[in-house]
Amino acid sequence: MIRQLTAVGAVLGACVMSTPAIAANCADRETVVARLASHYDEQPTAGGLQSTDDEPALVEVWSSRETGTFTVMMTRPDGMTCIVATGTDWHQAAPDAPILGSAS
Repeated sequence: MIRQLTAVGAVLGACVMSTPAIAANCADRETVVARLASHYDEQPTAGGLQSTDDEPALVEVWSSRETGTFTVMMTRPDGMTCIVATGTDWHQAAPDAPILGSAS
């Protein structure tokens, strides 16, 4: 019971703390792009436009073959860019890659 309460408390704490962290991950596009290139050796990998009721946004994935890092970011029309997700061990999927194995 104590473990479950501790786990629930940790999850709730993470949710409460995530809002300021998300707000801190936004800057003008030039700053974000320069930092991704200089600190992580990341380059544009994929992207597309997202349409919402409020305004469209450019969603991009930047990644590095050298470091294995990746960043998912969203840029608004006013140039404000926010980091949505980051990670490691990026791998590029081959287009139309065959599925190995046998049908079950």
